[in-house]
Amino acid sequence: MATVSRGGTRERFRFVHRYGQDLGVTYLCDGLGVSRSGYYAWGNRPVSAGTKADGHLSRTIRQIYAASRGTYGSPRVYAALKKQGIAVGKQRVERLMRADNLQGRVVRVTRRQPGLKGFLARGENLTLAAPPTTRINQIWVSDITYIKVSDRWMLLIVIMDRHSPRILGWSLSRTRTVADTLRGLKRVIKQRQAPCDVIFHTDRGIEFTGFRFQAKLKQHRLLPSVNRLGMCTDNAHRESFSIP
Repeated sequence: MATVSRGGTRERFRFVHRYGQDLGVTYLCDGLGVSRSGYYAWGNRPVSAGTKADGHLSRTIRQIYAASRGTYGSPRVYAALKKQGIAVGKQRVERLMRADNLQGRVVRVTRRQPGLKGFLARGENLTLAAPPTTRINQIWVSDITYIKVSDRWMLLIVIMDRHSPRILGWSLSRTRTVADTLRGLKRVIKQRQAPCDVIFHTDRGIEFTGFRFQAKLKQHRLLPSVNRLGMCTDNAHRESFSIP
């Protein structure tokens, strides 16, 4: 929270909006040096035309990205928008894709690297065969989202329970490494005292499939589960949790 406290008022209000239900609005406002009255006034503000336009454009970008099976980066998404006759700048497309954590996947044929199989877990999507959750601590989901704090892009790692919108744990970082995802996982394990055989579902990023992260899951008898290749919607519960 110290990093957020150095950001502008708008960034602090966004942080309170995101975590107020779990940590308390009063606690966060006091810690970030903003007033509750100011926060509530900000929350009741009318939605600007620019925000509405970004929302419509983001939906179109997500459709193009999904149609490409997650292979399009911002340059190709930008080109697709231009073909549809949508006037938009490249930087705006990049910004909206970062906000939605949409990254192009490079598809290339390469030789198998010795030892790579031992470093990255292949994994499968265990949630497809799992019955609907009936209580907490059956399926946990996690993902990484970009947020802008004090004119700098940070990575927010969030862990949630599929049966509840409550945040189990989170970690804010400038880097995207296994150490950062491990930090958030360790917090949840320490606070939650989860039973064995909880499915832990993520995307296929190296931050989650790396050996160290997988070893921690195995140590605490959490069952690793990952998205199918090119199917970003497999983690829709977590990805629906977005920055306002």
